[in-house]
Amino acid sequence: MYAIIETGGKQYRVEKDDVIDVELLKEEAAGKVAFDHVLFLSDLSEVKIGSPYVEGGIVRGEVLQEIKGPKTLAYKYKKRKGYRKKKGHRQRYLKVKITEISG
Repeated sequence: MYAIIETGGKQYRVEKDDVIDVELLKEEAAGKVAFDHVLFLSDLSEVKIGSPYVEGGIVRGEVLQEIKGPKTLAYKYKKRKGYRKKKGHRQRYLKVKITEISG
C-alpha cells in the first residue's frame, strides 16, 4: 500500500517504513505526526483518489530527528560600486519514518 501526501507545500509518495525529510512541523515535540492531507491511496486491489483529499485517509509517522539541509548561498553584487553581500541559509527538516497508512 502507498499514499501521496501533501505537507509543507510539497507532495510525497510514501509507503510503510519509508523515511522522508519534511519541512519543520509544530507537532514534532510529541515525537509522532499525522498527515491528514492524503491526496491518493492505493493498495494492489483498490485505488482512492481525493478531491482534493481522501475522506478518512491518514498517514502516521514518528519523528526520528531534526536535521539541517545543505547550505545555500545568496550573493549580491554591484559592479564598480564596492557592494558585495554574501548570505547563507540552511533549511531545517524533520526526518520522519512512516508507520501506518489507513483510509
